[in-house]
Amino acid sequence: MSTERITHLIGGAPWTGVSERTSKVYNPATGEVTGELDLASAATVDEAVKVAHEASKAWGRTSLTKRAQVLFAFRELLNERKGDIAALITAEHGKVLSDALGEVTRGLEVVEFACGIPHLLKGGFSENVSTNVDVYSIRQSLGAVAVISPFNFPAMVPLWFVPIAVACGNSVVIKPSEKDPSAVNAVAALWKEAGLPDGVMNVVHGDKEAVDRLLEHPDIKAVSFVGSTPIARYVYETGTANGKRVQALGGAKNHMVVLPDADLDLAADAAVNAGFGSAGERCMAISALIAVEPVADDLIAKIRERMSTLKTGDGTRGCDMGPLVTGAHRDKVVGYVEAGVEAGAELTVDGREGPFDGGEDGFWLAPTLFDKVTPEMSIYTDEIFGPVLSVVRVPSYDAALELVNSNPYGNGTAIFTNDGGAARRYQVEVEVGMVGVNVPIPVPMAYYSFGGWKNSLFGDTHAHGTEGVHFFTRGKVITSRWLDPSHGGLNLGFPTGD
Repeated sequence: MSTERITHLIGGAPWTGVSERTSKVYNPATGEVTGELDLASAATVDEAVKVAHEASKAWGRTSLTKRAQVLFAFRELLNERKGDIAALITAEHGKVLSDALGEVTRGLEVVEFACGIPHLLKGGFSENVSTNVDVYSIRQSLGAVAVISPFNFPAMVPLWFVPIAVACGNSVVIKPSEKDPSAVNAVAALWKEAGLPDGVMNVVHGDKEAVDRLLEHPDIKAVSFVGSTPIARYVYETGTANGKRVQALGGAKNHMVVLPDADLDLAADAAVNAGFGSAGERCMAISALIAVEPVADDLIAKIRERMSTLKTGDGTRGCDMGPLVTGAHRDKVVGYVEAGVEAGAELTVDGREGPFDGGEDGFWLAPTLFDKVTPEMSIYTDEIFGPVLSVVRVPSYDAALELVNSNPYGNGTAIFTNDGGAARRYQVEVEVGMVGVNVPIPVPMAYYSFGGWKNSLFGDTHAHGTEGVHFFTRGKVITSRWLDPSHGGLNLGFPTGD
């Protein structure tokens, strides 16, 4: 099988240089190499940033009307081609086609939000704050900004940031994951087709060398990142040390608390959907189910019943769950399964043996369920990022809350209950950024902002929504006085505001 060369897009055109380093792109369902990816050197990053910096000057002065027209055109193209983008995601990430299509659709919601940029950038105005003096505020673009996106949502996460950055008048240099790079290239081509000027949207592929250069480059004014907590911390500390504003969204260990009065059928459906969708490779996946006794036995029985119906295989074959993204990542997740068994957790459903409806060399692990997990086990403490669901039994609501709040992560959580008072108490008391009440994956709509607390976020600005608009702009306040023709004379006294 021939492999495709995948390269950078700079200034609206494919890069024509020769890369000193490359990496392989795989189809996770077969294990086959499908692409050879150029990895950017620091010099290639400099080339892209130079183009973006120059393009940002004219784009930042482009009218809001024109920017909105480009956004609307891009929205139509993305909606029209979302099936093609989803197919690229499945081919390189492995998630099933329906899940990939859902990812693009959620990204479209941010595009639609960004289409309202003329309203979102309205400032304030105060007339006659002093005699004949007016004060008003405006928000202006930053210049060239960087987006560093992860493998698990190769289209949606870039769409959290790029449409808002562009709508606000910035240019973008995006470095997608080297594991599944083609979706970003395809989306970048749609931006060009929509009428975005060359140089406003640029793609550089690479690894740590490219990331470090983006974090250090003086012409990159802001950095948006999604990935693991150790890398998010590194991006935040390095970027801010170089004078940039940074929003770095990190890892998670999301808990789903099930109270004794909950609808257990609803809770079981939610646990399976949120634990194993996208093979658990979601920063909002439920990986720890906290069963408040006496519901654990009944709930686990219902979860096992549902798990027995799931089909793991090639994402193009109508399966429920696809493979993991790489062989190395599959092996890492399997290592956690082995560690859980060694630590004494009860392996209720073992996903290591399949069956799998896909290539013999695919990166397979079926849904896996542990019971009687305790908080010191690595399958509880670590972000596994795979289809492994751990059940922790606790005696009370207070014990469940303490467990969630003592966790170093604070991305998402859910509570399942029919008690409105308990739900309201939980949403107030829990120390987590996004909360679901009988909703297992509480990812907010685009006009609200996405992001967690504690070690799940570095920086103080969440993604998309109004916080996203503020992140990609900076405020300016103007105090203005237009003198009446009759005014005159000198006064050396201190202004009193009369």
